[in-house]
Amino acid sequence: MKNLHKTTFWQSLMIQKRVIGALLMREIITRYGRANIGFLWLFVEPLIMTMLIVLMWKFVRAHHFSSLNIVAFILTGYPMVMMWRNASNRAIGAITGNQSLLYHRNVRVLDTLISRMLLEVAGATIAQIGIMTVLVLIGWMPAPDDLFYMLLAWLMMAVFAFGLGMVICAIAYRFEVFGKIWGTLSFVMMPLSGVFFFVHSLPQQAQEIMLKLPMVHGTEMFRHGYFGVAAITYENPTYLILCNLFLLWLGLVMIKQVSKGVEAS
Repeated sequence: MKNLHKTTFWQSLMIQKRVIGALLMREIITRYGRANIGFLWLFVEPLIMTMLIVLMWKFVRAHHFSSLNIVAFILTGYPMVMMWRNASNRAIGAITGNQSLLYHRNVRVLDTLISRMLLEVAGATIAQIGIMTVLVLIGWMPAPDDLFYMLLAWLMMAVFAFGLGMVICAIAYRFEVFGKIWGTLSFVMMPLSGVFFFVHSLPQQAQEIMLKLPMVHGTEMFRHGYFGVAAITYENPTYLILCNLFLLWLGLVMIKQVSKGVEAS
């Protein structure tokens, strides 16, 4: 494999693609192994978690408190939270866990991080598509109103997950204790992401506070795509894009700084 510094842009891109692909395969094998269903756990884990939440809300008859389909309400919020939360959690330890791979001249710290988060985002995406398709087919929820708008919201939140993951990884590498408490912090942030409420249902002052959180815009946008005019939402895609760009820039700068002190071991 050629060195990245002695190739054209296109050759570098192809090398980068192969590096990420190889790291992805390694991540899948080391995490899930080859026994039983192996890498299928990647999709089954988030699918089971989402199904448990959906069943819990359905069988406590939460639909009595709202005219909206409660299964659809949960499915348009919880999986998205799982995506950015799991991606940021898995990003912690990506550097120390893959330090031995840095002996390979074309493997960089950022590559190990991207491969881990890509795996989480892909797993959450496939699980979301799978479970939503099944529930629509069996009649537990109607088909989405605007699938393209939903895909756009999901894509923007995937970018958010990458940016957040890089920032969290860099902080956790510098301050080990942060890595241990981020799981709890992200759990506390889960109800603040809009997963269990519409911004419209909150008092005016609370709406203004909640709309400062970028993940609330992602959830509102995704639900707008699903429910259409049946739900009043307050998303601002431009705000979410700006937050994503800032997080990506900050994450790349922080990872670059951290990478200077990382040595293969």
